[in-house]
Amino acid sequence: MKSELQNLIANALQQMQISHGPITVERTKDPSHGDFASNVALVLSKQVGMKPRDLAQRLVETIDSTRSGADLGELGRHIERMEVAGPGFVNVHLSDSAYHGVIEEVLRLGDRYGRSTLGAGKRVQVEFVSANPTGPLHVGHGRGAAYGATVADLLAYVGFDVHREYYVNDAGRQMDILGTSVWLRYLELCGEALDFPSNGYKGDYVWDIAATLHREHGDDYRVDADRLREGLPPDELAPGDGGDKEAHIDALIQAAKRLLGDNRYRYVFELGLNTILDDIRDDLGQFGITYQEWFSERSLTESGAVNRAVERLREAGHLYEQAGALWFRSTDFGDEKDRVVVRENGQTTYFASDIAYHMDKLERGFERVIDVWGADHHGYVPRVKAALSALGDDPRRLDVLLVQFAVLYRGGEKAQMSTRSGEFVTLRELRREVGSDAARFFYVMRRCEQHMDFDLDLAKSQSADNPVYYVQYAHARVASVLQQAAERGIATDLSTGARNLERLTEPHELALLKTMARWPEVVEAAAFNEEPHQLTHYLRDLANDFHTYYNAHQFLVDDAALRDARLKLVVAARQVLRNGLGLLGVSAPERM
Repeated sequence: MKSELQNLIANALQQMQISHGPITVERTKDPSHGDFASNVALVLSKQVGMKPRDLAQRLVETIDSTRSGADLGELGRHIERMEVAGPGFVNVHLSDSAYHGVIEEVLRLGDRYGRSTLGAGKRVQVEFVSANPTGPLHVGHGRGAAYGATVADLLAYVGFDVHREYYVNDAGRQMDILGTSVWLRYLELCGEALDFPSNGYKGDYVWDIAATLHREHGDDYRVDADRLREGLPPDELAPGDGGDKEAHIDALIQAAKRLLGDNRYRYVFELGLNTILDDIRDDLGQFGITYQEWFSERSLTESGAVNRAVERLREAGHLYEQAGALWFRSTDFGDEKDRVVVRENGQTTYFASDIAYHMDKLERGFERVIDVWGADHHGYVPRVKAALSALGDDPRRLDVLLVQFAVLYRGGEKAQMSTRSGEFVTLRELRREVGSDAARFFYVMRRCEQHMDFDLDLAKSQSADNPVYYVQYAHARVASVLQQAAERGIATDLSTGARNLERLTEPHELALLKTMARWPEVVEAAAFNEEPHQLTHYLRDLANDFHTYYNAHQFLVDDAALRDARLKLVVAARQVLRNGLGLLGVSAPERM
């Protein structure tokens, strides 16, 4: 409806020979002010040289003069009146019949109601979750997963060509710590006595991977623990022996590589990586999240992309040497300090890989790139944008969305999460406890940058206080009405078009119709503002309007015409509920 009114006003301005930019039309908050209001006269008054109220009155008169003309459009013929209000707003009052047409549109379009082509097929990449494959996904990752997936689905819903991607950090120190942790647990299973490093990965999943290695290969990877300890220099001993824990774990990694040799170390490394990555794929798949691509960090080195990115920066004069390392002068582009891209030992940094990855994204032809990161990466944003600027790319093509981790509460107590220690609540455990539907809905109920306390007790409750239950129950109630109609032998053929819809005059009916009419606008706003929480708020409003209507009126009345109209209305409401739940990755049950 908003777009139709915008076109109506644009046509009137054209008749008045007034040039204009985008026209703002908003729904009014106070019904006494009409259904919609526009500030176009306030915006254009200075340009036209007229007082805003005078310009608004002239605009209203121009539209009124064409009230019977074909150029008014379908919605224009349902305008009850237009009036000038306040300093120069144009308020638009629509007739009830304008909203009756919403039912026809919903029933005609079905699951396409609310979809659009506003994105014009532009290619957008959304990269989200991308958790290091060093352990199972925890409930914090779950919020980024639900948020990223819904943003991607919203963009596709409004016509963008969306590519969903997971960046696999399959190289670097953390993965070496994981591989070494698996091997040390394997040695313990072989009977070797050793002190497991305090900063190794300690979760049960590490024992499970080590057990697989031991079960399938026996003592093939066994090394005497004394040989392992003897190879550590004094300053790389365990902290309890006077050493530094970070130097100690690095020394253990080097010892593992030396004692196992390249091939055997690589086997242990890949076993840990692939076992956890397969678990992540399965976990996300069961959460209703899939990707077009799982992009390997190692592929950037193997393809030469990292070296190429470094060379592009060098050729552009943005690198300098200091203390044997190669530095990117990122302060020239607004970063707080310069960044190392090549260490003194000749190894490229994680940041260098990230520069190459974003260079690769833009080279693949994406017009826009969206990264969904944890809020702890806030300081990383300016350096990545600085690198894109230095490479000659437009940093505005990159949009970084920062998601606060969710804090889980069970029985009123906060659950601790730490991948290293293994003391965390996994996403899989959360799904088993509250279900994927509740998790997907709850995760996106707030803006991504806001902190979130995930109340398990509320998520599991079957009450109106539980928002996902409340919305799903509205959908199930419509199915119940149709079942009752079938049991009573009442035909529910809804193919009779606009017939009988004029019988829908009750305030509850019009309230429900007006909320249904907002759906396309909500989708557009949620997509272009990257705000999935708008969907959850809308669905709660729609469910509330339906439940209120359900409690106030009978649908299966004796009056066949009124019954037909009300059945059309509730079936259309069910369709909008289903469309909204589907966008959130939440099921629409027929019974509860």
